[in-house]
Amino acid sequence: MSTIFSRIIDGDIPGTFVWTDDVCVAFMSINPLQPGHVLVVPRAEVSHWIDLDAATATHLFAVASSIGRAINTAFAPPRVGMLIAGFEVPHTHFHVVPMFDINDLDFANAAASVDRDELDAAAEAIKAALAAS
Repeated sequence: MSTIFSRIIDGDIPGTFVWTDDVCVAFMSINPLQPGHVLVVPRAEVSHWIDLDAATATHLFAVASSIGRAINTAFAPPRVGMLIAGFEVPHTHFHVVPMFDINDLDFANAAASVDRDELDAAAEAIKAALAAS
């Protein structure tokens, strides 16, 4: 059975993408910890990040770094955090989050829903920053 992330990658469920390549994609979280929260996800369904092959892990980290720099440009937070948890979906994914406080990485504070216009605006800001880099 495909994960929800595979269904988003395959276009069966809508996603707001900011990055796509042959190895991974990055799209906006629909339950963001902060506006600008992005998920970096390998195309391959690998449940636990420690089971990624070295090349894929390296690529995911490089993409997360590029997205993090774009988030820094777009939202000017004091820090950009990255978190790998994996409890919510059994498909490796890196959370890249603008941080104004350490509590911004607490999933208890995640938005229950997000306004589509806000999600699209955040995605456009990140894509513009990526294009300018």
